Amino acid sequence: MVGSHLAEYLLEHTDWEIVGMCRWRSPLDNLSSIAGRINAGDRVSLLYGDLRDTLSIQAVVEKAKPDYVFHLAAQSFPRTSFDAPLDTMDTNIQGTVRVLDALKQHAPKAIIHVCASSEVFGRVPKEKLPIDEECSFHPASPYAISKVGTDLVGRFYAEAYNMTVMTTRMFTHTGPRRGDVFAESTFAKQIAMIECGYIEPVVKVGNLNSLRTIADVRDAVRAYFMLVTIRPTAGAYYNIGGTHTCTIKQVLDTLISFSSRKKDIRVEVDPDRLRPIDADLQVPNTAKFTAHTGWKPEIPYKKTLLDLLDYWRGRVATEGNRFLTR
Repeated sequence: MVGSHLAEYLLEHTDWEIVGMCRWRSPLDNLSSIAGRINAGDRVSLLYGDLRDTLSIQAVVEKAKPDYVFHLAAQSFPRTSFDAPLDTMDTNIQGTVRVLDALKQHAPKAIIHVCASSEVFGRVPKEKLPIDEECSFHPASPYAISKVGTDLVGRFYAEAYNMTVMTTRMFTHTGPRRGDVFAESTFAKQIAMIECGYIEPVVKVGNLNSLRTIADVRDAVRAYFMLVTIRPTAGAYYNIGGTHTCTIKQVLDTLISFSSRKKDIRVEVDPDRLRPIDADLQVPNTAKFTAHTGWKPEIPYKKTLLDLLDYWRGRVATEGNRFLTR
């Protein structure tokens, strides 16, 4: 999701040559708006690599020799990490080491953004809200632990090798193209399928009590661009997030309120959607990043969720009942 929105933002707002990395089996659906420009000599190209393959990362970086790097790739699904903790650790921690080591060798002057996660803070006591950068880490999933590693690896390379590496802890960000393994996106997908008659009017959910602060992915990529272009500071780390704080239940209620079937829809808890433990208070203090860059969110919360629902309405309408609910 994020990489596709970032590519679109950079094509519109810069004259940069843009190089993306993907695995050989990666679906390119999210790049449909710029598909005609990829590898066609029109400022955007894709190279093949895998965060778990050192040689492929070395080859990509040596060929691209980038001036700016946005390291967004990860095994990014917290619930999946409980089932595949070692794969998550390898991809996210050792994968970041592979990327930064390749950059140290082939592009040591690059300005680098390493994307950690607000999940590093995990289970935060209420008295520490809103969460600032110095809040202690208490990760609540193997994914969150892997992002603690990612965070620390980024700062280590800045301090040890004098590389311009900056780390972000982005809080919940969503919008069109959000993967359907995330709560608000699977809600939107199920509502779209209900509207088209593919499933019964039941939305299956996990923990609805978690508190989240919601940002739009399009605001997030603008923040990332500002991070690397406005006085980039080696070793700096920032919390970034929106301003609308609500429970997951309130997110669900907002999405249902947009639906033509809102009076029919029922909600059922699916035990398979519950995590063993959850990071349930995710409210950011973004003063440090705002003071440094002047960034602030611009896209309203309801527009973000309506655009997400409309994205799934479009996909369900064109791709039909091949979708299975998750």
